[in-house]
Amino acid sequence: MEVPKFLVADNSSLQEEIFVLHTEYPRFLLNVANDDILWLEEFAQEDKKELAQITQDLIEAALRFFDEEIEKME
Repeated sequence: MEVPKFLVADNSSLQEEIFVLHTEYPRFLLNVANDDILWLEEFAQEDKKELAQITQDLIEAALRFFDEEIEKME
């Protein structure tokens, strides 16, 4: 089964929050309102340097995806 790289997620118990879920490695959940990120992976110490380098690009891609999805709904 093919899964999209990004998904928009929300929950009625967190009515003020909306998230983007990144489904590929490294998987994460991004709070769109404040850019808080929850990593859904465990990283070895040697991977943390690479992660620091790609995090900003991943966040920007997730926010771009979110903006495009919202534009399609308007």
